[in-house]
Amino acid sequence: MPGDLANQIAAGEVVERPASVVKELVENAIDAGARRIVITTELGGKKLIRVEDDGAGMVPEDAVLAVERHATSKIRSAADLDGIASLGFRGEALPSIASVSHFMLRSRARETVSGTEVRIHGGAVASVREAGMPEGTSVEVADLFYNLPARRKFLKSDAAESAQVSKLVTQLALCYPEIGFTLTSAGRKVVECPPVAGLRDRLYQLYGDRPDLIEVSRGTGDVTLTGYVAALAEQGPTRGPQNVFVNRRIVRDRTIAHAIIDAYSVASIKERSPEVHLFLSMPPTALDVNVHPTKAEVRFRDQSYVHEMIRRTLGDALGRGPAPELQLVAPRPYDAPATTLPLPAGYAPTYPSRWTTGPPQGGRDDPPPSIQASDVQRTDAASGVSRTEGVGPTIRPMIALGQFRDTFIIAVDDEGIAIVDQHVAHERVLFERIMERLTAGRIESQRLLAPLLVELPAGARQTLTQHAVELGRLGFELEEFGGSEVRVTAVPALLRREEGEAAVRALADDLEGLDRGSKVEEAIKRIAATMACHAAVKANYPLTAEKMAHILEELHRTAYSTICPHGRPVMLRLTRREVEKNFQRI
Repeated sequence: MPGDLANQIAAGEVVERPASVVKELVENAIDAGARRIVITTELGGKKLIRVEDDGAGMVPEDAVLAVERHATSKIRSAADLDGIASLGFRGEALPSIASVSHFMLRSRARETVSGTEVRIHGGAVASVREAGMPEGTSVEVADLFYNLPARRKFLKSDAAESAQVSKLVTQLALCYPEIGFTLTSAGRKVVECPPVAGLRDRLYQLYGDRPDLIEVSRGTGDVTLTGYVAALAEQGPTRGPQNVFVNRRIVRDRTIAHAIIDAYSVASIKERSPEVHLFLSMPPTALDVNVHPTKAEVRFRDQSYVHEMIRRTLGDALGRGPAPELQLVAPRPYDAPATTLPLPAGYAPTYPSRWTTGPPQGGRDDPPPSIQASDVQRTDAASGVSRTEGVGPTIRPMIALGQFRDTFIIAVDDEGIAIVDQHVAHERVLFERIMERLTAGRIESQRLLAPLLVELPAGARQTLTQHAVELGRLGFELEEFGGSEVRVTAVPALLRREEGEAAVRALADDLEGLDRGSKVEEAIKRIAATMACHAAVKANYPLTAEKMAHILEELHRTAYSTICPHGRPVMLRLTRREVEKNFQRI
């Protein structure tokens, strides 16, 4: 096979688009010890890509050899593949890129008087000459895929390709805060990050102030996990950027992705692809990076250990995550009119809230069966939640002041004011209690003197009967009754009879959305979440001071107290600093 044809075939694997070229060139600059990397693109990289660095550079002999296929200084024998520490190692990128573009390499080694310029057009060397330039390396790639029109027409628009380059440079900048990155696209600076001391500063440069992200840090043996992840109660989009790095290499790995989703699913059944910026470090011998043409995937020697470490670390961090904060808006000064009408004697305004600590008026003081005092069980962890020694609950003990619209509990602690959704808070408490009881066996059920007959569509009936075993563990006993009805003979003790039919219908809706191949654990979590929702105290229900205190105390003991199992926030906070700022006490 001719060399130029082999290079074009390799280019089809290594060089997918302009962002692939940028990745290979920037990684070479990082391997060369660069402390400043400048990237310039035009037309999304189709017309021009230029990468300049202040790295070690190359002597003339190495500059000429670098564009030869399989020429690399990063490995010397097959044994070196067992512990690759550099980003590049195959020696395919430069010749592959040069075979599908007008290519120019200029490089000057440190402590040399001049550099070397190598020009290649479509894989053929056009010239090699001495050049004056600063120490480091500069690579220009012009007219990418000019000689492969079939590949060029499959590129996206200039804006789409520019976005991919910007995303890649952002990821690389995040991973190497000690290196300065500048990206200029179509004459406009898109990324400009001077070198900084650490990840926190680089995260601020790229994403601004992000108090909604939780810091993650754990080291076990020779494996370390650090970074930042989205808080459970974050109310932004359910999908966010997921930047994962293994030994400072950008990777897409199913094991890590599954561990991230698993950590979030312990606290909530809400589907989301959370924002994460994670950095996993381990010995080079513990993984294989030579499993993908673009080096975008890795293979771990101990896959299950990596999965469990990530899942537990994120789970512990999420349990400590903060509740979302409210921002006060100071009212405008009000200029009273010159003349005002006097108020009648004894007049008091009425507000749609309850600030009394005594029992509510109107004879509505009968407690819902789900929060009877006899049902109080103090739990420190829910099923599937492993607490790290020394990790405390998410919230501090709070003092209930009263209710607002018989739906929200207003409470205070040393750090500020909290507005707690009573239904969502109680739902979180009951969900963790249900999951804990399931680990010990089954949920207590109560047999119905008169079975419930619930009419359901065919698909919903089939879904319920398919999950009869899981429903039985949670206290439901049901069977098809003929026609379009399901007969329910027992319901969990947490539910009242009149709540049974609504719970069965909700279960059918929740379970119908599961794929046939879904795990039993996922089905049980959905069922438990639905049960907790139906058993929890409802909105528009007046609570006594004792019941409010009970809900807050039990919430304090939960593992994930910021969201309900369906992903809704439990509380909103007004911090003491925010209050003092608006009263001009700071």
